[in-house]
Amino acid sequence: MFDYGILLYPGANRVYADASAGLLRAELTVFGEALRTPPAEIGERRIGGVTYVTFTTAEPLSEEDLRLLSNLSSLYALFEFSGDLLRPLEITPLDKLDSDLLTIQKYPGKTNELFTKLLLNVTLLSRSRPTEFLDRPLHVVDPLCGRGTTLNQAMMYGLDATGLDVDKRDFEAYERFIKTWLRQKRVKHNADSGPLRRHKHRLGQRLEISYALDKERWKAGDARHVTFFNADTLTTDELLKAGSADVVVADAPYGVQHGSHQPDELARSPRDLLAAAVPVWARVLKPGGALGLSWNTHVAKRDEIAGILGRAGLEVRSGGPWEGFEHRVDQAILRDLIVARKPA
Repeated sequence: MFDYGILLYPGANRVYADASAGLLRAELTVFGEALRTPPAEIGERRIGGVTYVTFTTAEPLSEEDLRLLSNLSSLYALFEFSGDLLRPLEITPLDKLDSDLLTIQKYPGKTNELFTKLLLNVTLLSRSRPTEFLDRPLHVVDPLCGRGTTLNQAMMYGLDATGLDVDKRDFEAYERFIKTWLRQKRVKHNADSGPLRRHKHRLGQRLEISYALDKERWKAGDARHVTFFNADTLTTDELLKAGSADVVVADAPYGVQHGSHQPDELARSPRDLLAAAVPVWARVLKPGGALGLSWNTHVAKRDEIAGILGRAGLEVRSGGPWEGFEHRVDQAILRDLIVARKPA
């Protein structure tokens, strides 16, 4: 047997840091389904006063295994145990851009960027082709994108991303941030913004960005794309083609008005908002694609969310690690996630 330990990322806030080891164990189990050598005996160990998430394998981790594991959300360093010694292993995260793309924005209500990465990871790995995101630019859609943390994480992975949010202030804040960030980082890009219209009706505003990771790719036309629609999430299937998204990920509202221009009782109820929106989101999802949601369990139970996904024709993942993602955000929010796949 071969023994490994993961040193947890030290930059998480205190509340998330308290939950990070348990979340990483569940995430690692999901990753294990795509590894050549699945991890076993996943647990925790204190070494020198520091917590490591530990696991064993029957065979040494392959280069492909290491390539995938390098993208675990809270992984800071990976070691192989050799007696009392720790041997560091080379990790090769998929990250294409500087990490301050995720960390520089600070505002009330921002979803922790490590959790955003975790949700995106387990949703990508739930596709019928789970590791495809390592080798080609998939299309990520966040139909409740706020100020764009998911869009930025997709950019980090070199993926294309589309977001929708009804809040004009969030749209304007993201537009200011991403244009400034790209300019200061000297990233080759084009940015176009203006009114968003469909069938002669104005739905809101739009921001469309094309960028490349280096000058050579820009000259060759090898660009990635980020789009933000300041529009009602229930127009997602009007603005995007059916079957155009590889994954849909959303951090659902926690019980305050959010996401839709529907009557107040719908806009204030995450359960009712999801009941109306999930069928819309499912229509833009490719067969074999996956939809991942996080939500506050104080306002909706897991079986209610699972029922909404099932009625939209999606197959909910359950049992095992999928029961291990619930964690406290604050006294009013107990967050969980759920992932479902669209039949191929």
